[in-house]
Amino acid sequence: MIHWGLYSVFGGEYEGKIGCNYAEWVQSYFKIPNKEMEKIAKKFNPIKFNAYDWVQFAKENGFKYIIFTAKHHDGFAMFNSQVDDYNICKATPFRRDVVKELANACNELGVRFGIYYSQDLDWHEENGGGFNTVVSDCAGSSWNNNWDFDEDYKNFDEYFYKKSLPQIRELMMNYGDIAIAWFDIPFTLSKKQSKEIYDLVKKYQPNCLINSRLGNGVYDYVSFGDNEMPNSSEELKKINSRDNDINGVKSSPFNLYEACCTLNQSWGYTKHPNWKEINTLRHNKQRANSLGINFLVNVGPDEFGDFSEEAKELLIKLGE
Repeated sequence: MIHWGLYSVFGGEYEGKIGCNYAEWVQSYFKIPNKEMEKIAKKFNPIKFNAYDWVQFAKENGFKYIIFTAKHHDGFAMFNSQVDDYNICKATPFRRDVVKELANACNELGVRFGIYYSQDLDWHEENGGGFNTVVSDCAGSSWNNNWDFDEDYKNFDEYFYKKSLPQIRELMMNYGDIAIAWFDIPFTLSKKQSKEIYDLVKKYQPNCLINSRLGNGVYDYVSFGDNEMPNSSEELKKINSRDNDINGVKSSPFNLYEACCTLNQSWGYTKHPNWKEINTLRHNKQRANSLGINFLVNVGPDEFGDFSEEAKELLIKLGE
């Protein structure tokens, strides 16, 4: 899994202050206005990014599929969206479609390609979701953008049908075979809306697997919580049968499971990483595989499009 976006410029810091463990939440944690984020976009120029090198590295170290953050909670798209101009091709000097380049590299090298899309939360949109959720549970100051926009009235349908659903359609139509559609944090979606996304994905990508974070019990496979790892088959059964308020997960129709885990405490690039020991990562991978669980390991490139040497070293050792 690759978390990469405008938040990588900050590295978890803002005006000399260190934010929370989740560096990709820097905008919410420090309540950075959208106008300032748009100025950051005008300087975002990741000259070291090379899709082929990324995918080749993953393949050489045993990774079978890649999930890339096409749009995270900040609302900034890493692809050439015709729906909204707040994207890497229209709002930055880089002007290259990162999703397209990664999809092409994966196709060429035989690595399956998946897309992460934040279908509910969007801090760049006045009607972005999460406004009806307890604030204390999030990694920032609020699930939705309550520093730029008034919380008193929100029309989630406006955002969902004008940006979220149309951008998902773009991703499913324009980037070749998509192996996995990886959604996240479905607080505001109705069951009807979750089903609309599911049906849209299957219309254009019938073989694409959809994770349980789409919400409302509409999914193909179970993706556990962040860094959540069952210790035994009994614990796996308990997780599988629980009624999760966030995901609506009760069981996996295809008996497929995935544990998404970080190399440090953050998903996005951070200047203050607390790296996990390689023995811990190996143990977690072995435990997951023994239970039939895919081990999805996350890395966060820096603002220039490069992985840190520490991250590469851990991934190489894990691959061994």
